[in-house]
Amino acid sequence: MTASRDQLVQYEVEIVDIFELVRRWRLAAEKHLSPTKQSLLVTWSAFGTTFAITRVITHGIRGGWLPWGNVSVGTKHLHHYNFGIGVLSGVGLVAVRGDERAIRHPLVAGAYGAGAALIVDEFALLLDLEDVYWAKEGRKSVDAAFGVLAALGTYLTAVPFWHEVVKVAHQHVKHYRRAWVGGRSENRVAE
Repeated sequence: MTASRDQLVQYEVEIVDIFELVRRWRLAAEKHLSPTKQSLLVTWSAFGTTFAITRVITHGIRGGWLPWGNVSVGTKHLHHYNFGIGVLSGVGLVAVRGDERAIRHPLVAGAYGAGAALIVDEFALLLDLEDVYWAKEGRKSVDAAFGVLAALGTYLTAVPFWHEVVKVAHQHVKHYRRAWVGGRSENRVAE
């Protein structure tokens, strides 16, 4: 019974430690990121995440290991760039409306990045007006290039913030490791 109570206490300490780490990351963001950099960071992160998720989903549909198929209206296949155009149109309406709070909202930045990724992923189709999405020529290099572009954009948008995040995470892990090792040795002495 005592061991399970000790495990529960340890679990609660770990959760508190995670919340403390997130709190410190939030402070780093407030210190290093202007509103414009925050928007750019969210945009680039959404672009990279959406691009990667889209690649996984399209490969899953094509490979048959996902339980759903392509999106169609009647017999007409809807490419995901159509959804990207719709999302960017919505973001454009928010921008044209001009409400400062809405323009700077993280959801707007995230929607912009996601919509752009959906369009960029099928750019060859838009450029050639042919469905060459699965052509082997250059597909892997294009995927890699956009992945690197998204990662670099996310990093370069907020270099000081990322350095602070790494520093805080390193300090957190070091502190946690010291506390854990010290707690284990105390438990051994008590036994």
